[in-house]
Amino acid sequence: MRDAPLHHDIADGPDGGRAWWLEAEDGVRIRLGAWSHAGARGTIVLFPGRTEYIEKYGRAARDLALRGYGLVAVDWRGQGLADRLADDVLSGHVHYFDDYQRDVRAVFAALGRLDLPRPWVLLGHSMGGCIGLRALHNGVPVAGSLFSAPMWGIRMAELLRPVAWSLGWGSRRVGMDHLYAPGTQANPYVLSEPFATNKLTRDEEMYRYMIDQTNACPALGLGGPSLRWLHEALIECRRLARMPSPDLPCLTFLGTDEDIVDPGSIHARMNAWPGGTLKMLDGARHEVMMETPETRQLVFDRMAEFMAALPDRPEPAQSSMATSCR
Repeated sequence: MRDAPLHHDIADGPDGGRAWWLEAEDGVRIRLGAWSHAGARGTIVLFPGRTEYIEKYGRAARDLALRGYGLVAVDWRGQGLADRLADDVLSGHVHYFDDYQRDVRAVFAALGRLDLPRPWVLLGHSMGGCIGLRALHNGVPVAGSLFSAPMWGIRMAELLRPVAWSLGWGSRRVGMDHLYAPGTQANPYVLSEPFATNKLTRDEEMYRYMIDQTNACPALGLGGPSLRWLHEALIECRRLARMPSPDLPCLTFLGTDEDIVDPGSIHARMNAWPGGTLKMLDGARHEVMMETPETRQLVFDRMAEFMAALPDRPEPAQSSMATSCR
């Protein structure tokens, strides 16, 4: 593990944040960031969404620290300061969705070295919720799971769904799967979408926080997904929908004004999760951890309550997750 940059000035996180470069088993370099403190009662391991980066969650780390918990976050391959995978560095691209599990294994190998306070609890937001559900099935060593607007399905008009499948399949066969998915562009969303029509948050100050971060450090920015990313995401969501819910405590947050991921797939999953709880947030949009102050307080309070109520039991063995971390 080698030290990596962490932009404290734009993260606005608690004191003591650090970041490291990790190398996944296929040689792709990713970045891990951590905000922890002496006496922390546990660590939330955040799997961010597509386009996101560690610094975006500095304020979330501050909210969790006030409640006694540390936060770890990762720059997935293809975004943040991790290695980009396409010639167009603003394209959200991945070769295979399962490649994200290589990043997961590198993260948990690093957590073992850092010896961060337990229990460890997975928090998957949006795309990170899709990656996180797969990781739970793979035996990632956590005591419970939290999800925020998880991407267990992608919201789109039903008439467009077969078109998306066809475009994804066809573009791979003619070598055009690096192109942007229809309706998306190279510009980062927060730099091209006015606050008045954005799908992320009702809180203008938090929206400005995201804009300022992207302007201050353009290397963190990411545009729309490639056709290959979209096809891989559709395949993974379909595969996960056919699998049972893991035997772990689970709390999921979803805004009633969600318009990016598919709410139906979240309701279906949580209805089939024994002991799982779905907390609906009235009026909230996609970024529930960056919503109005009232919504943020509710979300972080409920996360802390969830952590405090976890049963006193050993976390799963890491045998299936073992990998090297350089």
